[in-house]
Amino acid sequence: QVQLVESGGGSVQAGGSLRLSCSASGRTSNTYTMGWFRQAPGKEREFVAAIRWSDNIIYYGNYADSVKGRFTISRDNARITVFLQMNSLKPEGAAVYYCAGRTSGALAGTTWPQQYAYWGQGAQVTVSS
Repeated sequence: QVQLVESGGGSVQAGGSLRLSCSASGRTSNTYTMGWFRQAPGKEREFVAAIRWSDNIIYYGNYADSVKGRFTISRDNARITVFLQMNSLKPEGAAVYYCAGRTSGALAGTTWPQQYAYWGQGAQVTVSS
């Protein structure tokens, strides 16, 4: 089992920045993809970004079109913490952000929530216009 805990959520004005962190514990050696998803009230959970690795190789992150160029996903070398740097935040980015982990390192399926076995409790991000 893998436990994930998000931190760093909060309130920011449009155009501002926030950095989310996701700390993993447990059997992290079985995790090869970490992703961020978000869910706004009344909407489905949607993919934001994911980062994959295989042994000592870290692949470039992939991003939803809506956040490309503004968000950056990264991971510490111990693969215990994953970060989501969010710049130029827009009001439509307000949501609960969830960290997720899966055992596959394949590119296919990284955007599908059902591919992820492990989830954090979520971090609220509020963006005011």
